[in-house]
Amino acid sequence: MRSERPVALVTGVGRRAGIGAAIAERLSADGWLVASTHWQPYDARMPWGPDPVALGDFSVEADLADPSAPALLFDHVVSAVGNVTALVLAHCESVDSSLLDTSLDSFDRHFAVNTRANWLLMREFALRFAGPHGTGRIVALTSDAVVGNVPYGASKGALDRLVVAAAAELGPRGITANAVNPGPTDTGWMDGPLQTTIRTRTPLGRLGTPRDCANLVSFLCGPDGAWVTGQLLTSHGGLS
Repeated sequence: MRSERPVALVTGVGRRAGIGAAIAERLSADGWLVASTHWQPYDARMPWGPDPVALGDFSVEADLADPSAPALLFDHVVSAVGNVTALVLAHCESVDSSLLDTSLDSFDRHFAVNTRANWLLMREFALRFAGPHGTGRIVALTSDAVVGNVPYGASKGALDRLVVAAAAELGPRGITANAVNPGPTDTGWMDGPLQTTIRTRTPLGRLGTPRDCANLVSFLCGPDGAWVTGQLLTSHGGLS
């Protein structure tokens, strides 16, 4: 299965309606060989339920709450399809809860998946990166949602700082690192009133789609994105 195409590893590609799937599809169209991860037990806990179709050229089920998972994941991907040139971090743990009612278990799980796993994945990618200098790419999906979603927002805020560190520390290795905040995106989780509210608050008058985010990730992973690093890019149609 190894090929001459550059390899992109996209995490969180568990649902065809999700942002991760749109990114995998776009990068594949761009000429990447796409390896992806999914974790069906997470989707099974969510209102939308599991979507068992594996996406990408090579898919691995990975529980990123397990600190051993990132290294094992890279072992599988590198062995099966080759060295990874782009790492796109689209997975997440996201369960609504407030400052007062968040449980310790939920708080710890959010940070394990949204922060610790991303640090370990970035580290693993950097240690193994073997591409030409300047071609390495890290893109992490983040969020500024935090009110009523405290563990998710706090863990994503920590992820933003990891990206800043990665851009500075991994630049000499020829790797860029950026975070993308796609804002509220229509992946099937919004009810009708929320959709109406977001459309009203968005100057462009529509909901964000997974493809909107995928287009930006495509740019950052491609050669035209080589001079962009250490940035938090917000792409949400001017939502206010």
